[in-house]
Amino acid sequence: MGTTLATGLPGVSMNVSDHICAFYRGVQERDEVLLPYLRAGLRAGDKCICVVDSTDPDALCAELTDEPRVDDDQLSAFRSEDSYLLHGRFAPDDMLDFWESVARSAFAFHDYTLVRAVGEMTWALRDLPGVDLLVAYEAELNRQLHKYPQVVLCLYDLERFTDGEALMEILRTHPQVLMSRMLVDNPWYIEPDELLTHQR
Repeated sequence: MGTTLATGLPGVSMNVSDHICAFYRGVQERDEVLLPYLRAGLRAGDKCICVVDSTDPDALCAELTDEPRVDDDQLSAFRSEDSYLLHGRFAPDDMLDFWESVARSAFAFHDYTLVRAVGEMTWALRDLPGVDLLVAYEAELNRQLHKYPQVVLCLYDLERFTDGEALMEILRTHPQVLMSRMLVDNPWYIEPDELLTHQR
């Protein structure tokens, strides 16, 4: 398990290499998870990277201006159009490279000991090329997490993700689930090799 890390939520901790699916309803509940998670990371001296879909990245950063920084690059925020949906489509390999390059840079050029990543996933509801590869991408991400000390939080709004079958597929790609301020091991999680073989 290793050293426990603060999520920013009272009584809830996580571990290095955790890949967490956070379910919530609406922007207010999202921020009740997202902002404490990032605040805890900034206070701990972690490299924090956030991709938002329904909020302007500058507005998100403005919410966190009261937190001290290790350096000016400690918090990086992006729009989904500049990351997940670069060039108007979703390319899983490109996004996996995006996360890996951020982690590699954090450890190669800075003194960070952990990368704390978070992605708001509502972009996947758009009718754009590649979004049908979301589940394969989430499964593949599990293989990448052990390359560097990092944790990844994926934000899913239940007011927007309403397809029960799709939600079950998403669940199968996350070892942990955060819901109602409780983090639990996910009994529906399937290891990437098995899940991807089944999909093929």
